[in-house]
Amino acid sequence: MTEYTISTTLGRGYDETVAAVRSALADQGFGLLTEIDLRATLKAKLDVDVAPQVILGACRPELAHQALQADPSIAALLPCNVVVRAVDDTTTVVEAFDPDAMTSLAAGAGEPLRTVATDARQRLTAALAALKDN
Repeated sequence: MTEYTISTTLGRGYDETVAAVRSALADQGFGLLTEIDLRATLKAKLDVDVAPQVILGACRPELAHQALQADPSIAALLPCNVVVRAVDDTTTVVEAFDPDAMTSLAAGAGEPLRTVATDARQRLTAALAALKDN
């Protein structure tokens, strides 16, 4: 784990993991605003082959609104990016930007942003934990 992400490694295939991540995020109240297929994009733009990898832009509107109220510039850090990356045929990594890292980037926003970051982190951590339970 890095200082700006939370992650888990799973012993299951990529497609199954992507579906499980979508479900786990929904269970925590997140919707998906964006989806970037890095494998397809890099193949199309650079003609290079990489392992399957997708960036899911997850958003819980209530939290996004609260964060924007605390600091309108926080929009540059939204949505919460969740990456699913194949390591091999039976192993995947799921990694999310740690909302707590927002508080260090927007230190002037104070307690309201810390409250939002704590809530978002708890929900993302719960979603990642649920992946291990299934």
